[in-house]
Amino acid sequence: MKIGLALLGLAATASAIELTPDNWDTETSGKTVFIKFLAPWCVSNGVLVGWSWIWSGLGVGRHCKKMKPDWDKLMGDFAGSATQLVGDVDCTADGKPLCDQVGVRGYPSIKWGDPADLQDYQGGRSYDDLKKFADENLKPMCSPKNLDLCDDDKKAEIVKFQGMSAEDLDAAIAGEEKKLEDAEAEFKEEVQKLQDRYSALSTEKDEKIAAVKNSGLGLMKAVKNSKPAGNDEL
Repeated sequence: MKIGLALLGLAATASAIELTPDNWDTETSGKTVFIKFLAPWCVSNGVLVGWSWIWSGLGVGRHCKKMKPDWDKLMGDFAGSATQLVGDVDCTADGKPLCDQVGVRGYPSIKWGDPADLQDYQGGRSYDDLKKFADENLKPMCSPKNLDLCDDDKKAEIVKFQGMSAEDLDAAIAGEEKKLEDAEAEFKEEVQKLQDRYSALSTEKDEKIAAVKNSGLGLMKAVKNSKPAGNDEL
């Protein structure tokens, strides 16, 4: 049994696809993709690891989770598909430009869909959850290369964008990306406020505890413990 599991793990590893800018177009062309953007030193649940201490302090900690074996198994399930791709991008190595391009904020970030329009995956991270999602969603989808799969509204939107000049399209993209940057900046600002408030509350708590101890609490307890049992004065 152990040998079989080991061989299965080796097979999954052998079929793993690590994506970089050099092979992205070749590997993803014409496919619906399911991509894990990772940093080898930590596999978390998508919340920025650097900020996890504040949530831990508030009792709602988000800890790193090991999901590599399940993801490797999933990559093996879809290896060789002409229309589906499950792969990895190492954000600390050659894949970093891809992570920057799609706005990865924490590790691992899982995204799916059209390679040119990736969406955040918000589902569970067990093998069963990932496999169910992949089976249901990694199908040919509406895109400029698959107009026949688009409804009339989406097709009209694509045709409109295709009719724009390169300069106008770049300006429109920049405008929408600015909205994303503004949302991210607002989020970071509010989180910083939470961090500052948490630090202030922690300092305030420590000061109150120190004041109570300095007020004679320890001596009161010592005196109480030093009295002989049953010798209370009336």
